[in-house]
Amino acid sequence: MRKGATTPRKRNKKRVSSGSSTSSKKSGSGILSKIGGMIPGPEAIARFIVIVGIWALVIAGGVVAYYGYGLPEKVSFEVASERKPSIRVVSVDGVVLGSYGDRYGSPVEVGDLPDHVGQAFVSIEDRRFYDHFGIDILGILRASWVNLMSGRIAEGGSTITQQLAKNLFLSPERNFGRKIEEVLLALWLEFKFSKQQILSLYLNRIYFGSGMYGIDAASRHYFGTDPRRLNLYEAAVLAGLPKAPSRYNPLVDPEDSAKRANIVLDAMASNGVITGARAERAKQRTVRTTRQGKSGPGVRYFTDWVLDRVRDYIGYVDQDLTINTTLDSRLQEIAELNLERALASPVAQQKHVGQAALLAMTPDGAVRAMVGGRNYFESQYNRVTQARRQPGSVFKLFVYLAALDKGIGSNDWMRDMAISVNGWEPRNFDRKHHGTMSIRDAVATSNNSIAVQVAMEVGLDNVIKKAHDMGVSAELGREPSLALGTSEVSMLELTGAYAIVANGGFSVFPHAIRKIVGQGGEVLYERNDEFPVRLMNPLHAGEMNNMLSSVVAKGTGRNAIIDRPAAGKTGTTSDSRDAWFIGYTAELVAGVWMGNDNGSPMDDVSGGDLPAKLWHDFMLHAHQNLPVRSLGKAALARSQKVGEDGSWRDFTSGFTTGNKKQ
Repeated sequence: MRKGATTPRKRNKKRVSSGSSTSSKKSGSGILSKIGGMIPGPEAIARFIVIVGIWALVIAGGVVAYYGYGLPEKVSFEVASERKPSIRVVSVDGVVLGSYGDRYGSPVEVGDLPDHVGQAFVSIEDRRFYDHFGIDILGILRASWVNLMSGRIAEGGSTITQQLAKNLFLSPERNFGRKIEEVLLALWLEFKFSKQQILSLYLNRIYFGSGMYGIDAASRHYFGTDPRRLNLYEAAVLAGLPKAPSRYNPLVDPEDSAKRANIVLDAMASNGVITGARAERAKQRTVRTTRQGKSGPGVRYFTDWVLDRVRDYIGYVDQDLTINTTLDSRLQEIAELNLERALASPVAQQKHVGQAALLAMTPDGAVRAMVGGRNYFESQYNRVTQARRQPGSVFKLFVYLAALDKGIGSNDWMRDMAISVNGWEPRNFDRKHHGTMSIRDAVATSNNSIAVQVAMEVGLDNVIKKAHDMGVSAELGREPSLALGTSEVSMLELTGAYAIVANGGFSVFPHAIRKIVGQGGEVLYERNDEFPVRLMNPLHAGEMNNMLSSVVAKGTGRNAIIDRPAAGKTGTTSDSRDAWFIGYTAELVAGVWMGNDNGSPMDDVSGGDLPAKLWHDFMLHAHQNLPVRSLGKAALARSQKVGEDGSWRDFTSGFTTGNKKQ
């Protein structure tokens, strides 16, 4: 019984277990069959792929048709050849100071160039150039991967053919449509031209910075050589420029340019066109160009000023020009070097001197050097031509010239004493009064009390008229403080006024352009050597010269003493916000200003301090190897040149004596 009872129970367990397993199999089988029913068969998959492919072709064909429809109008070599006129600015000693606009050289064939020239460009710009059909699929995938990994646009996938298409026919805008047009044009170029022709076109059209287009113009501009004679390193420098022409410009940053050229050399070695050993031997730390050492970036203040005036002389510019200027590249280099050295000195930094400007011209107004600030790339604001600052006692030139016209001479005496004009009490720099002194000594010591007394005696209107007659165009305030230089003026005009005294009293128009030459050598403008207009009585010019000479010899300008006769005037404004020294020799007139652009005060800086020292350093170097000439004889020679009679000899001896004033 126990066995019989036990057996059925075992069977029942088996049945239960068996029933459960069967149910699970049936359920799993149903799910799989459902999923299996959802998966299309091979024929359906093939049909889907064909349909998607057809639609892709239709869409692609539509895109190509849409963007390709207008391409014939863009494939115009007349449009591709349009460019801005090229303007070269040349110094009086033949140095090219700058090139502006678009400058193209003569077309060259890549087959006429050394092998390493074409290889350098291909290696860095498009290493599979000879293998692709205008579009480098591998290059696009590689660039996409690099950009994805870096999280930014670090590399591009454009081929040389695409770059050529863009430069020849398309605008610089970035959008999907322009990229499609670029691809279509690249394919067309590959179909139309051989690889050598495409590379030649590319080398003749690519931008190399400094307004240079094409390898011929770039080779001559940077290295002064025919592109057919470029060495390996020069080729690497040029090949490195198209990526960032401004950043890697060897004239702007020779060290950065050299780093880029070394990358090009490594790319050439990686591409197998040169050995690694040759690449290492060719590498350099800086790029040496034919234009180094002539003038620094400070010359841009001058060239910008020149370019702004071209239309005044010849009207609308529609052709290539060469502008021959008055600037002397040697003097410009001296000016830039000494100005930067002065501002970088510990004393200038301790006294919070942030800016400076220097202008030098001949006594007839030909600008020989101009530095409009300490760093052109940080600020293009020209403090020589654009800024208007208070001149301080430098303005006293016009006060005493007006006094000479009214019969007050350098040997007349006046009393330095406390005065009040409409409640305003001028004070001397040392806060003291020194009693009776000559006008000459008052000028030499920059006495404020006497200057105001003289201005009030001759009349402020006469002082203003004298300043305007001598080239100052600013509106001048009719107030007693005018005598101490409280009205803002331009450094260019103020230095030009001192040139009038330096040349013996003849009119001066500060100028920079000698001649403008157009295409084919046609002279479009040339400065005439016209006789200047006499603005000052010869005796007054001589007497003013004598007073300004005493400023340097024994007055506030003693720091400006150099190895030859010189004259000038110091100027300092309230709280040392502006400090000036403007002076001259028989050869040059130079002005120096120091201050801060925001008008903040310097720490106890006067015109006879740092500005006079900078003037001294510049003029001492500028006059090296020049014969020593007296101021009077130089002015006398000018008067004789314009046909004046012998009475001009009074320039050096005809100083008035006048009456003493108590």
